[in-house]
Amino acid sequence: MTKSLKELILVAEFTAIIAVLSQFAIPLGVIPLTGQTFAIGLTATFLGKRTGTLAVCMYLLLGLIGLPVFSGMTGGIGVLFGPSGGYLFGFILQSFVIGWWIEKSSSRFFHAWCANLFGSLLALVVGTLWLSFSGNLSFQTALLSGFVPFLLPELIKSTGAAYVGSTLRRRLHFKSETILSSKK
Repeated sequence: MTKSLKELILVAEFTAIIAVLSQFAIPLGVIPLTGQTFAIGLTATFLGKRTGTLAVCMYLLLGLIGLPVFSGMTGGIGVLFGPSGGYLFGFILQSFVIGWWIEKSSSRFFHAWCANLFGSLLALVVGTLWLSFSGNLSFQTALLSGFVPFLLPELIKSTGAAYVGSTLRRRLHFKSETILSSKK
């Protein structure tokens, strides 16, 4: 198998993982608490910045064309530009930053945890700014409804994604690392 085919297979597999984990949701008002950010962190921790971000972009593209991959089995352009759209677009930044950080430091748990926590916070900031803009809310209201309630869950999901991702990389000795690093 060629390197690019292996990379595309990894992208497809992790796109599916993101789509499945996105369906685990707890409604918290306008913005639900989902498994998406855990899946994004896991993807970026395991695949790195290029392939991880490609998987996230593929996930968003599938949702954009209307496939029900977003939380609550939703999809379409309305979701991407609705109140939760900023969080979805923030996933691109989140995956890139996590993958970049891990590639620059190491995939050991502490670095993976720091990268996941920082990436999650970036996605929350982008999402909160968009929530304020799209919902015509004051920044304080958007902060209290779209940022603060998610801090503890993001800490927990970041820890889980860092642990699972770094453990998988170590245990599998990530044979595909040569695939991903040769494409930087």
